[in-house]
Amino acid sequence: MSRNDSKYFSTTKKGEIPELKEELNSQYKDKRKDAVKKVIAAMTVGKDVSSLFTDVVNCMQTENLELKKLVYLYLINYAKSQPDLAILAVNTFVKDSQDPNPLIRALAVRTMGCIRVDKITEYLCDPLQRCLKDDDPYVRKTAAICVAKLYDINAELVEDRGFLESLKDLISDNNPMVVANAVAALAEIQDNSSRPIFEITTHTLSKLLTALNECTEWGQVFILDALSRYKAADAREAENIVERVTPRLQHANCAVVLSAVKMILQQMELITSTDVVRNLCKKMAPPLVTLLSAEPEIQYVALRNINLIVQRRPTILAHEIKVFFCKYNDPIYVKMEKLEIMIKLASDRNIDQLAPQ
Repeated sequence: MSRNDSKYFSTTKKGEIPELKEELNSQYKDKRKDAVKKVIAAMTVGKDVSSLFTDVVNCMQTENLELKKLVYLYLINYAKSQPDLAILAVNTFVKDSQDPNPLIRALAVRTMGCIRVDKITEYLCDPLQRCLKDDDPYVRKTAAICVAKLYDINAELVEDRGFLESLKDLISDNNPMVVANAVAALAEIQDNSSRPIFEITTHTLSKLLTALNECTEWGQVFILDALSRYKAADAREAENIVERVTPRLQHANCAVVLSAVKMILQQMELITSTDVVRNLCKKMAPPLVTLLSAEPEIQYVALRNINLIVQRRPTILAHEIKVFFCKYNDPIYVKMEKLEIMIKLASDRNIDQLAPQ
């Protein structure tokens, strides 16, 4: 919805539901589209428009992408309270998952994954299996995330239908965003499973490191977090991995920087060369210090992470003690974190600097 659509959020007038019902069944496309916008606006401000479920579902049969998105949004919101009626949309979902337009194929499979209704879940399997092998990378990356959502609803179904194997195959995909989404989905599934689901092998490692240079910043976060679980075979492999990841320390996104630091710290445990460790500590200090120039909320997240880092490797920030000095306008939660870090970094060399703090 655009800014011009604010008119749809006007106060409800008496008899609006019957009027909307009539407009939703209009023979004119524009009138139906306006009616769906009014329904979504009413739903957004908390009004109950569930009685229009059947009428809105009938508007799914359209080639207009904007209208289809609005109808799907309505379905996601009300399908759980109207599970029997939600089945009416299944045929359209299945049809849309085979549409020539990849945006519509992806939209269909994403929406089916968001509708947490058991009756619909069983119909999702075949379209999802097709979309995981789709020619378009946008459809494949959307389908990858959908597998994680489906696992949350019915883990047994995901395992029986071989979706986990399909996800693992996507790690070898030639599109970095597909790889990143497959990793994100597998990591989420692993968090909800008691048995090992996602194990990084030497072959997988190479694919992830290659994708790291080409995917979006959030894709990089998913991959770096997955790599932090990987235990290198020896010091040489650990050094090679760290060398590939080190450029991420200069990234503008603080989440990427913190994920890179976490991953490097994990691999440093296996590195035996003191020179390499010393150089890595020098490289990690400036990015961490830079994070403390951001907004207080980001500072707090950075400080919480720095607190953990200092416990393991106090030498990384031993010479940067001044950046933790409290400023007069620091929020109390930032000051408390800074004080805790300063206590951990305190030594005979800097006690004179710390005492006034």
